[in-house]
Amino acid sequence: MFHREGQKIILATFFITGIAILLAHFFVNTSWIKLAIQITALVLLVLILQFFRNPKRRTNKTFDEILAPVDGKVVVIEEVEETEYFKDKRKQVSIFMSPINVHVTRYPASGKVKYSKYHPGKYLVAWHPKSSEENERTTVVIGTPKFGDVLFRQIAGAMARRIVNYAEVGESVQQGDDSGFIKFGSRVDLFLPLNSQINVTLNQKVKGAVTCIATYVNPNEQEESTY
Repeated sequence: MFHREGQKIILATFFITGIAILLAHFFVNTSWIKLAIQITALVLLVLILQFFRNPKRRTNKTFDEILAPVDGKVVVIEEVEETEYFKDKRKQVSIFMSPINVHVTRYPASGKVKYSKYHPGKYLVAWHPKSSEENERTTVVIGTPKFGDVLFRQIAGAMARRIVNYAEVGESVQQGDDSGFIKFGSRVDLFLPLNSQINVTLNQKVKGAVTCIATYVNPNEQEESTY
């Protein structure tokens, strides 16, 4: 299955690929040039199909876990000051997507959308320290029963030129459902409460709507365990 944002591009690519192969077959006399054109057209088609794929995921929905919003590799786990919405300290977990990863963004938790904002910006490489604040991005906050407010941020990278965000303030959303798409893009940041138990490690590969990023910790139980 393919993401709806890519359906027109896929159809156009199929058409262009077919035309290129036919033109090469009938009008190019040199065998190696003809073959090179046809192979290049097919490789382009395969890359486009791979980029816009949207595999179905079976999500075990739970209020006690935050699931990975995207496929990729964990590149940041740290305590930071979140300045856009919370304006206080949070645990940040960042996931980097390579061009071969699925680029669908999925809701990491079930709840109600409390904040959804698009920010135009630059296209610094995704691992640049300032990409989270200066790149094109969207910020979405979900109010959840256990974790409270959970923020995730789509961040465009050096190749990206458009972020798609479906989240609308006031709507109820389900963990694992599609929340957006980053075209040729790059990174998603999660901002979680400080008492969240992080279950991933740096450089770990994660799977959107499947891998558990964090587990809810009952503050009362945590306090009792310290005595």
